[in-house]
Amino acid sequence: MSAALEPGWLAVLEDEFQRDYMLNLKSFLSEEKQNGSTVYPKNADIFNALNTTPFDKVKVVILGQDPYHGVGQAHGLSFSVQRGVAIPPSLKNIYKELETDIEGFKSPSHGHLTHWAEQGVLLLNATLTVRAATPGSHQNRGWEIFTDEIIKALSQKRTKIVFLLWGKYAQQKAALIDQEKHYVLTAAHPSPFSAYTGFFGSGHFSKANQLLIQNNMVPIDWILPS
Repeated sequence: MSAALEPGWLAVLEDEFQRDYMLNLKSFLSEEKQNGSTVYPKNADIFNALNTTPFDKVKVVILGQDPYHGVGQAHGLSFSVQRGVAIPPSLKNIYKELETDIEGFKSPSHGHLTHWAEQGVLLLNATLTVRAATPGSHQNRGWEIFTDEIIKALSQKRTKIVFLLWGKYAQQKAALIDQEKHYVLTAAHPSPFSAYTGFFGSGHFSKANQLLIQNNMVPIDWILPS
């Protein structure tokens, strides 16, 4: 699973692929497919977040929990869906917040967020695969150990990254982050169930850019191409 990983990430994560939890996870994924289950995203996209946003280019981290479990949705970036797929409710709310927070932002007709990832926004899910139509089906199988190591590596080896932690699950990951070296912004999850309890009005996108500019980094162009 590690062969196609971006070199910077491979350098910090290579040992993880030989650990027992990862070997067990590989076996579990093989069994899923042998049993006829469809697993999302496709193999080539499992590490899309890492391969699109190299280790030494990460400026902002947006943490999700599970990949989307519908046909054609997941492509390895948290909150993002492939073009031609309906925009999920949480992403619609992210767009609503961007419209009030970022001058000139207009909600696009798609939910494809690669434009952000290519600028240094790591769109990381805690669990990197899921069984079709079965949310949470690959949780507690080892992925969370792996993605915690990603967060720890960024915390330890990089500085001045802005972590956007939305909702209680993501906020638990703050314990892995050295907040003397990095910035952690927290808010409610953008889900329709919680967006009105603190996500809307959080201003996280403009705040992230302010912090980047403060540290002489190029801000994120949050405006998505059509």
